[in-house]
Amino acid sequence: MKVYGIKNCDTVKKARKFLEEAGVDYTFHDYKKEGVDADKLTAFVGEFGWDTVLNRKGTTWRKLDDEVKESVSDAQSAIALMIENPSMIKRPIVEGEMKNFIGFDPVAWEMALELGELK
Repeated sequence: MKVYGIKNCDTVKKARKFLEEAGVDYTFHDYKKEGVDADKLTAFVGEFGWDTVLNRKGTTWRKLDDEVKESVSDAQSAIALMIENPSMIKRPIVEGEMKNFIGFDPVAWEMALELGELK
């Protein structure tokens, strides 16, 4: 299993702690240190939708000029922006053996653990 995110993100910290306490083995990919793979990001956008993968609630998005925000109107423009600004990718994204997850929801993750989907 691979967890994608940013090491200092509070949500990622909570997700990683959850996985560690549950005894789930995973590899962590830090966007800030290791960069963003365009093909992988495109696959996540294809699975979850660009409007879900693009984090519009964070400070990075809020600091953008309105002109830049308005230019994001489809998957291609969203992916280009997220590659330039990895902080705008919703975190974490978990690439599992059976299923992928986006965002951290402890209740949903607990259920996924019980069903064997989170591994």
